[in-house]
Amino acid sequence: MSARILDGNAIRDQIFAELGADIAELRAAGVRPGLAAVLVGDNPASQVYVRSKIAACEKLGLASWRFTPPESASTASLLALVAELNARDDVDGILVQLPLPPQVDAKRVLESVDPAKDVDGFHPVSLGRLVTGRPSLVACTPLGVMEILRRSAIPLEGANAVVLGRSDIVGKPMALLLMHANATVTICHSKTRDLPGVVRGADVVIAALGRPAMVAPDWVRPGATVIDVGINRVTDAAQAERLFAKFPARLEQFRQKGSALVGDVHPDAAEVAGAITPVPGGVGPLTIAMLMANTVESAHRRLE
Repeated sequence: MSARILDGNAIRDQIFAELGADIAELRAAGVRPGLAAVLVGDNPASQVYVRSKIAACEKLGLASWRFTPPESASTASLLALVAELNARDDVDGILVQLPLPPQVDAKRVLESVDPAKDVDGFHPVSLGRLVTGRPSLVACTPLGVMEILRRSAIPLEGANAVVLGRSDIVGKPMALLLMHANATVTICHSKTRDLPGVVRGADVVIAALGRPAMVAPDWVRPGATVIDVGINRVTDAAQAERLFAKFPARLEQFRQKGSALVGDVHPDAAEVAGAITPVPGGVGPLTIAMLMANTVESAHRRLE
């Protein structure tokens, strides 16, 4: 069996097209959705992520601002910046890029964001509204996973879904969204007994552990849908040889670049699953798409 590839780039493009029409309507009503990104310090990965988010804003015609406090920024200075952004009428969404420097109280900073502008969906109020099934801004990665499942016609009602990982950012909101879609959900973590056996019983597997290729092919039930949230960089040649033994093109890319991205699911699982997201090009594009969607949703609420 060769799995159907769930192409995140194609689904992102569908969502961007829909958002384009929505943004045009808002502009006609005198509202231009705006996203403010706060990037503290010089973390290279964070810089890449923020650039990609600002680029998406520019592509869609959203207003965007990038604030770059120094690595030495204090909790107090960031709280003051967030308070300023909370008060601005032209800012619909506030993104505080993680991780923050160790001297900063990240929870205090994130919780200072106005829940109405919490386009990352990290605020306790946002999560609490999700728990109770009330309208809210939902964390972008789990929301993107739901769009992949919905637009790929993956049945969820009555399905057994396993979520690997219990983080506040992905695992917990993911489980809640699946429950709201009437799936039967199991959350797994490092203490789960017989983890391979639990995963093998799933119709839908969401892997968000942050451990490269941990989910082996024999963990996956034949025909199951596998959503790989992980993005891990492999630099060891021997590991790459093992992971990409059946993917000569990817192995050649590794040899040319000296590194490659792999998810939390072993690439060979594509021979067992019925449908699977690739890494890269699966969940990643949807995370940014849903950040844009949350910003537009927040702008709509500005009109209410």
